[in-house]
Amino acid sequence: MVCTKEKGGPLLTNLVPIRSALISVFDKTGLKDLALALAGQGVVVYSTGGTYRYLSDELGIQARKVEALTGFPEMMDGRVKTLHPKVFGGILARREEPQDLADAAGQGIPLFDLVVVNLYDFGSTRGQSKDQQVKMIDIGGPSMLRAAAKNHSSVTVLSSPSDYTGFLQEYQSNQGKVGADFRSRCALLTFERTSKYDAEIVSEWSKSEFPQTVSLSPQTELRYGENPHQKAVWAGDPKMWKVLQGKELSYNNLLDAESAVRLSFDFADPVVAIIKHGNPCGVASGPEQVAALFTRAFQSDSKSAFGGIVACNRPIDLAAAEAMSEVFLEVIAAPSFSAEALLLFSEKKNLRLVELTSVPKPSVEIRPSLGGWLLQTSDFGAPQTGWKTVTKAQVPEALMPDLRFAWTVCKHVRSNAIAIAKDGTTKGIGAGQTNRVDSVAIALQKIESNRGCVLASD
Repeated sequence: MVCTKEKGGPLLTNLVPIRSALISVFDKTGLKDLALALAGQGVVVYSTGGTYRYLSDELGIQARKVEALTGFPEMMDGRVKTLHPKVFGGILARREEPQDLADAAGQGIPLFDLVVVNLYDFGSTRGQSKDQQVKMIDIGGPSMLRAAAKNHSSVTVLSSPSDYTGFLQEYQSNQGKVGADFRSRCALLTFERTSKYDAEIVSEWSKSEFPQTVSLSPQTELRYGENPHQKAVWAGDPKMWKVLQGKELSYNNLLDAESAVRLSFDFADPVVAIIKHGNPCGVASGPEQVAALFTRAFQSDSKSAFGGIVACNRPIDLAAAEAMSEVFLEVIAAPSFSAEALLLFSEKKNLRLVELTSVPKPSVEIRPSLGGWLLQTSDFGAPQTGWKTVTKAQVPEALMPDLRFAWTVCKHVRSNAIAIAKDGTTKGIGAGQTNRVDSVAIALQKIESNRGCVLASD
């Protein structure tokens, strides 16, 4: 048997057989395939409450009741059922410690090789009464999970239905055994999930619109940071978006992609936004097809758009792909890409295509400051009402759509910010200058004629 040792951690036997399992889950998604696979290999299954009834009555698995093991019935409306030495002894007993094994044997404690537990859905009670929320605070679940994760030198812990497929692959490929690397990964995921669970309760009960804790996992390693000598990761749910093709994304790619996506999804109408170094260099909105919008956005500042990041709040079709393929771009982000568009883009091996599986609209923005953190509520969209003319000359109603468009774009330009627009298209943008006069001058340099244009300033 091959043994390894984690840095500063327990001795890990490479392959551990699964002979007994403790299963107690709130979410039964995927449990059928998992439980039948274990039962088919003769694994002894202990279970509780609704999970026991599901395994026994619906799946026909001869599971054993935890209360028969502990000698105590479930009590206090199910609040107390697994909090017992015979449960936690079976999870925490160190297989490499003779005294632990002797203690377990002396007390008639079975050793659990697999712990399958997921937690009450506290998040579903958000906004409900305190009494309703208290009912959904899991005590035994997190305790069992943390115990199993602590003893991952011997125990495999599955804390989410999303773990089951990987476990079954590991279990079946190793003839009923689980390797040290897999157990270690599962333990890390478990500590991550239990910490998030507690953080969710703290955030809900703090009565603040700002989070009290922030999770920085899971993490995806990036090519490098803002500069090549810096390391970087992206921390977040990997299901929010996926890269369909191209090189790995860098730190700067993701910063610009965030700016482009936030800008384009600030509009209800179709929009194409081109970003360079955190600032928009071309934006177009209107009822036209995406291809026409991209052309208008690109022509507003074609020099700056070279090597830019593009985001669109509509699917990318073949016509749009043909227009974008004529230009060197780093990243294109959109809700979806047609099969024909993907085929055309596949000729550009380095171009990253990012499919947005959901629209990122965080409620709070966070950034470091003086050894601490600044938090502010996020700002989405632009006001459609409440506009007031403060000069004697009244604004013609026909100009209001362009004013709203320019104002929304301006919100995404670094201060001092100027956005000049006409017909739903930016004509000139001045960004990030230390005085507003220079920003205006830069914006004006980019346009041939300002006749009929509107100007927005932050």
